[in-house]
Amino acid sequence: MKRQTKAYLLAFTAILFWSTVASAFKISLEYLDYKSLLFYSALTSLLILFIIVISNGQFRKLRSIKRSDLLISMLLGFFNPLLYYLILFKAYDILPAQEAMTLNYTWPLVLSLLSAPLLGQKLTFKSVIALLVSFSGILIIATNGKLASLNFTNLYGDLLAIGSSLIWALFWLLNVKSQLSETLKLFLNFFWGSIYMLIIMLITGGIYLPDIYGLGGALYIGAFEMGITFVFWLKAMQLTERTDKISQLVFLSPFLSLIFIHIFVGETIKTYTLGGLTLIVLGILIQQYSRKRKKI
Repeated sequence: MKRQTKAYLLAFTAILFWSTVASAFKISLEYLDYKSLLFYSALTSLLILFIIVISNGQFRKLRSIKRSDLLISMLLGFFNPLLYYLILFKAYDILPAQEAMTLNYTWPLVLSLLSAPLLGQKLTFKSVIALLVSFSGILIIATNGKLASLNFTNLYGDLLAIGSSLIWALFWLLNVKSQLSETLKLFLNFFWGSIYMLIIMLITGGIYLPDIYGLGGALYIGAFEMGITFVFWLKAMQLTERTDKISQLVFLSPFLSLIFIHIFVGETIKTYTLGGLTLIVLGILIQQYSRKRKKI
């Protein structure tokens, strides 16, 4: 099999799994509270990443980790998985899956916005246009298509979903400071995140053995949202001839997610959700095109 063909296969596999997790979140939250869902999902991901680290012969590198990288991993583990998924799961708990998924997908937009003050990057005119286009999509979804009235149907839930994208963007900006391999980064993030979650569960007295449906959902999320799917994606990026051939494919994910939400969760996909998501993705594409033109 050619390298590029293998890269596409791995990328499509990752995108397919990522497209199912919004449905998995919503269904699993019918059987588990959002804290327990994160606790068992994070433990599952930690176990999978531990096996991957050992199989790749990277476990011995943990002994020689610099103190600075260790401290960074402790901070990153606080942002992801702890803070990010606590906020995201709570958003899914109180919002329709299609609404939570779409608003959470604004993280590339938030990343561009934060890059200006934190990385010293300037916001171009096209960047501002991109932000406005995506923001209009956010308003359409948050108002259930009633943009003129600006009547937010669940402002708390919407703020949680958008807030999760802010945490994710901050996580990726901090992630570049670590010199470790991506696999080791993920393993250490989930190691610390699992410890943080264990402390929270012990303090709140919330540890209990879930039923088979709740546990199955947590295992699925831990494996295919937090764990092995990232490895598939990273491997695809390594094999591809050009990263843009793979990176653009990720925009299929939210639209596939809507299909799966309709099939598995049973939600009727609203026209305003599809329209708002299209505007959000359009804004992100304008932003990415602006960056490419700037590099050229």
